[in-house]
Amino acid sequence: MDMDETNPNLQALREQVIQQLRECYDPEIPVNIYDMGLVYDIDIQDNGSVSIQMTLTSPMCPVAGSLPIEVQERVKSIPGVSSVQVDLVWEPPWSPDMLSEAAKLELGIE
Repeated sequence: MDMDETNPNLQALREQVIQQLRECYDPEIPVNIYDMGLVYDIDIQDNGSVSIQMTLTSPMCPVAGSLPIEVQERVKSIPGVSSVQVDLVWEPPWSPDMLSEAAKLELGIE
C-alpha cells in the first residue's frame, strides 16, 4: 500500500526523511542529493518501512558504494522508521534538468 497522503504521521515521517536526504551530498557537487534530483521515489508504509529509489550523477560516481549506505543509515536513525531499503536505479538517467530551482541558483545555472 502506498503512503496515505492524508495520514499526518506518515506525512511528518516523510518530511523527516527528506530532511535527512538533504544532509547527504554528492562529493563532486556542493548540493544535497534531494535538491539535485537524485531521489526518484520515497515510499513509506504504515509500519514505518521506508523504500527509496535513487540514482547517482553517473554509474562511475566514486560514491556509488558508500552513498546508498549513508542514505540508509541516516533514514534508519529517524524515530518511527522500522526499516530502510535503498535501491540504486539508472533509469531515467540523471541530468542537470533534474536539479531543483534552489540547486540551480546555488550552482549558478539558469
